[in-house]
Amino acid sequence: MKRLEKAVKIHAILDELYKNPPIPLVHKDPYTLLVSVLLSAQTTDKRVNMVTPELFRRAPTPRKMVKLEVDEILEIIRTCGLAPGKARNIHALSWILLEEHGGKVPADMEKLEALPGVGHKTASVVMIQAFDQPAFPVDTHIHRLAGRWGLSRARNVVEVERDLKRLFAPEDWGKIHLQIILFG
Repeated sequence: MKRLEKAVKIHAILDELYKNPPIPLVHKDPYTLLVSVLLSAQTTDKRVNMVTPELFRRAPTPRKMVKLEVDEILEIIRTCGLAPGKARNIHALSWILLEEHGGKVPADMEKLEALPGVGHKTASVVMIQAFDQPAFPVDTHIHRLAGRWGLSRARNVVEVERDLKRLFAPEDWGKIHLQIILFG
């Protein structure tokens, strides 16, 4: 079976299993989504959803976040993996959002990726989930399953993303991304 045929079949199965997949990270706006996705690296979504209520109660905006000391942010997010670096990055990106973007999260991949602690996957998640812009975030689950299913032979997430974008329509990328994660 060719890759495109497999993709069509997999898409149909995923649609049956997960008709309307929920966004796993609890957030209220692009900023809280950005911080939540940043926190999710090397940490479960469940853990992120446990720590963010207190973080966002104290600092739901970049302006309020920069008023916290990095150590205060760290104390709140301590149970997340790589917490010291994440605390520094959350504080620093909040300053940059205030100074360079008027306190708003930019709806631009390049500008998002320029923020401390924000890589391509995090920027992709924010673009599709906060701004409804086509992006196909690839994490380890998607990388692993794309290979196992024969949709990509790529050795890295950049190549897997390229392969999956060729197989699925842009308007389906966000949903399929969530469906594969739920399946994986």
